[in-house]
Amino acid sequence: MVDTSDAIEKAREAVTKRADLPGMSLMEHLDELRKRLVRSFIFLALGFFACWFLRDRLVNIIQAPLEHIGKTLVFTHPMDPLNLQLQVSLVAGAILASPFILFQVWLFIAPGLYQKEKRFVIPFMAATVGLFLTGAFFGYFFVLPGALKILIVDFGKNFTSMVTIEEYSSFFLSIILGLGISFEMPILIFFLAMFGIVSPRFLWKNIRYAVLAVFVVAAAICPSPDPWTMCIYAIPMLALYMVGIGVAWWVHPQRRREKEEAKKAKESSE
Repeated sequence: MVDTSDAIEKAREAVTKRADLPGMSLMEHLDELRKRLVRSFIFLALGFFACWFLRDRLVNIIQAPLEHIGKTLVFTHPMDPLNLQLQVSLVAGAILASPFILFQVWLFIAPGLYQKEKRFVIPFMAATVGLFLTGAFFGYFFVLPGALKILIVDFGKNFTSMVTIEEYSSFFLSIILGLGISFEMPILIFFLAMFGIVSPRFLWKNIRYAVLAVFVVAAAICPSPDPWTMCIYAIPMLALYMVGIGVAWWVHPQRRREKEEAKKAKESSE
C-alpha cells in the first residue's frame, strides 16, 4: 500500500538537502513570483489576441467531429457564440504561449535546483509541450469521434439530438484538456524523482495502484462500456507510467550519487 507519511518525509528531506543552495528571502521570493506571473500573463494575452484573429477557423476545427456525424451546434442564449469564440481563443492562446509560460515557471524554480539539474530546461519544455499536444491529438482524433458516434448516433438514435454550444464546448474541453494533462505523467514523475520524493523502486512496487488509477480514468473518458475499448484508452497511459519509471531511474539522486562515486573511484584508481 502507498505510504503517504513516507512520501511526505522524503519531500521534507529533499527540501532540507537543498538548504545549502543560494537562498532568497520571503520578500525576494514574492517579488520573483510576481514578476513571473506578470510576464506569464503578458504571454497569455499575446497568445489570446493572436488566436482571436483565427477564431472562426478554430471554431470550425472544434465543430468538425460533430459535423462528421451530420450534426451542427445550436445555441439557446444570445451570448453563447461569443462565449465560445472567447473560450476557444483563450485555450488556444494558452497552448500557443505555453513554451514561454513554462520558461517562466522554470526560471522561478531554477534557484532551487543544482547547476547540473538546470540543464534539463530544454528537454523539460519540449517534453511538456510535446506530451500535452500528443494527449490532445489522441483525444481529438480518436476519443472524441468515438464518443460522439456512440453517444449520439448509437445511444441517441431513437431521439432528436440538439447539441448546444455550451454543453458541447464543455464536453470537448474535458476530453482534450483531460487527456493532454494526463499525458504529462512522466513530467510529474520527473520532478518527484529529481527531488527524491519518489524512486523507481517505489513506482514499480506500487504499479498495481497506478494500473487501478489508469483504468478508473479510462473508464471515465471511455464512451463505450465494453472492456476492449477501455483498454485502448488505458494502454497509452500505462505506457507513459512505464516511461515515467525510466525517467525516475535516470534522474533520481541516488543513481546520480552512485554515478559520481563510480567516476571518482575510476579517477582515483588511474
